[in-house]
Amino acid sequence: MNKTISQTLSSVLLILLLGGCSLSQDQSHPQAWLKRGVKVTLPAPTLSTPLHHQQLLTATVKGKQQSLLVMLDADGQKITLAALSPVGVRLFKVTYDTLGVHTERSIVVPELPPAEQVLADIMLSYWPISDWQTQLPEGWLLLDSDEKRMLTDAKGEPISEILYQTLNDKREPVMIIQHYFNYQISVQNVDNPS
Repeated sequence: MNKTISQTLSSVLLILLLGGCSLSQDQSHPQAWLKRGVKVTLPAPTLSTPLHHQQLLTATVKGKQQSLLVMLDADGQKITLAALSPVGVRLFKVTYDTLGVHTERSIVVPELPPAEQVLADIMLSYWPISDWQTQLPEGWLLLDSDEKRMLTDAKGEPISEILYQTLNDKREPVMIIQHYFNYQISVQNVDNPS
């Protein structure tokens, strides 16, 4: 199972934040893996400050890179994530609202990760720590500073690390490092967020 999860999450990064959508069924309380054997229920999709970004995500897994163009729209009530291949072909669309996670796939790509995994990385990057604290397992911490956010397990081991850069007085994620599943995603905004 460890090998399966690693392979899935390797491909995850190929498309992970990059936009993953799978054959997952709609769920009213979506969950995602933090590490093998540990799942978390995602925070509510509501957000006090709406987000609208076009991002180029480049995942690095085992020395190999893959890029996707992602449109992220969090309007305060729901999250919509659509991913395009490098040549502009729509791969999938994921919506997370009060009724759960809903996925639409335009092309069947078997190695795409579950939508909940992609949403977890996005939400770990953007959602307030207070929204996550009540969702995390006992002893897990999500710590924040100006340039970094770190998720640690109950033993204090780093699980995920998110690096930020401040542009136009806004803090934006530029790198997601998943220590447990051993992948990283660079995030480049290709729009001018307002």
